[in-house]
Formats: sequence, C-alpha cells, structure tokens
Amino acid sequence: MQANFSVEKSVSNLWDKLDGWLEAIILKLPNLAMAVLVMFLFYFLARGIRKVLKRTILRKISQVSIQEIIAKVVFVAVILIGFFIALGVLDLDKVLTSILAGAGVVGLAVGLALQGTLSNTFGGLILSFMPQLKINDFISADGVSGFVTEISLRNIILKKPDNNIVVIPNSKFIDGSFTNYSLNNRNRIFVNCGVGYESDLQMVEDLTVKIIADNFKQNDDESVEFFFTEFGDSSINFMVRFWADCVNVKQEHAARHKAIKIIKKHFDERDINIPFPIRTLDFGKNNLQIAKQSYYKLKKPAEQVQRAFY
Repeated sequence: MQANFSVEKSVSNLWDKLDGWLEAIILKLPNLAMAVLVMFLFYFLARGIRKVLKRTILRKISQVSIQEIIAKVVFVAVILIGFFIALGVLDLDKVLTSILAGAGVVGLAVGLALQGTLSNTFGGLILSFMPQLKINDFISADGVSGFVTEISLRNIILKKPDNNIVVIPNSKFIDGSFTNYSLNNRNRIFVNCGVGYESDLQMVEDLTVKIIADNFKQNDDESVEFFFTEFGDSSINFMVRFWADCVNVKQEHAARHKAIKIIKKHFDERDINIPFPIRTLDFGKNNLQIAKQSYYKLKKPAEQVQRAFY
C-alpha cells in the first residue's frame, strides 16, 4: 500500500513542533534567567572566597606555589558547583548525568593523548608541596643555576645570575636531581693552595688555621680544617675548609674570594712562597742541525715530484 505524501500536512506538523519548542523556551525563560544569575553569583562568590583564603588561611602556608594551587582548586570547585546548580534549575538533571559519563570517556582519551602534559601537571603538584623547594630559593638543576621565581603546573622557572630566564618542564625536573643552596644558612667553603718545598709546613698550617678562624666565625660544632693533599710538581699543596654564611653561590664565591686574599697577604708578610709551575727547556744535549741543500739539486720537474709521492 503506497502512502500518499502531503506537503501541507508535513509543513503543518513542522510548524506544530516549532510552536511547541517556542512555547517550551518561553516557559523556560525564567529558569534560564535564574541559571545565568546563579552562574554569575557563583563566579563572584568563587573570586571572593579565593581572596579571603589568600588573605587569611593561606598566609599560614610558607609555600607560595601551594597557596596558588589551593586558591585555583577552590575557585574551580565553586564554579563547578554553580554549574551543577544551574543545570538543576534548568531541569537538566539527565543531561548532567550524560555530561559526567561523556566527561569520563573524554578524560580517558585526553589522558592517553596528553601523557607528557599530565606528567608535568602532577610534577607541578609534587613540586608545590615539596618542602625542599620554595620560591626565591637558589638552586642548580639540569646544568643551570638560578633563583626559583615560579612553580606552575607545567614548569619551573629559574632566573639566572645573568638575569636570563630558564624554563624547565616539571617532569624533567622531577626525574633529575637538583641542589638547593638556600636550605642551610651555613655552608662549608673549600680553598686550595700550595707552598714551596722549603716552607715550614707546621708554621703554614698554624698560620692558615689562625687567619681563617680570625676572619670567619665558626660556631660551636664547626671548625677550620687544614690538610696537606699532595706533593705537586713545584709545591706542596694543601686544602683548608671552613664554615661561612651562604645561601647562594654568590655568597660562596665572596667567602672564597676573601679567604684567598687574606691567605696571600699573610703569606707575603711571612715570606712564605706560593710557587707557580715552571717549565725549563734544555737544548744543551739536543743541538738542532739544519742541512742545507742546493736549490738546484732539489728542483725537479713536476712529473718527477708527483712520482716521488707515489
């Protein structure tokens, strides 16, 4: 049996459906306005809660990176609560369930596709809660030294002493090792030097220990240590190590700089020789003789010279 197609009937049904949709939209306008109002209210509420947290509770946390991450998480959580309430106002509870199910599938696919990015994100979380790393610490990592200026969910930013900025991905930073010069206020400084073989070694040791102790205060559990290390080519070498206030490499260089100057000054006053390597070339037993031959004897045609090489 062949059904007859009626254009007028189809258009009528279409208008009826559109009319129903229009009526539903008009009936839902108060709900839509209320949902938009809810989103605006929760947005400003999230901003207010974030500011209050930063001014009160988060001030007790010394890690600035942790403060920022907690503030962002709270902000996003309040926004999501407002979004769910807005969907409830619009009577879209079933849509909410579908969104959550779809978000799970999409999240799995995104997680597989963005493994490197997620690794950086979790690395940023780990670094933010790591007590051995804080903003303004001077560290050395991956062959680069500088002050920590920012710890984000993607990377860590260092400001080098020459004022250049270095960005290190969190995953790479987490997998490697780093040195934090700011964890301890006191660090041990090493100074190497050498004296001539004719020197009184005991006097050298006593003098060096005394002048270092007089110029660098040592705490109760600290001391100046002196060790002769080797018989060098032109000197007897020694190492002196002591403690000084250092929280970055610049202060370490400054302490070593001061120690070298005072050691040199007192050695000069006591006529203690600090030799430098000397190389002597003796030509007495190796007389160089240059045999001169006639230019005409050496002169050969080009073909003979080429044959001589072969």
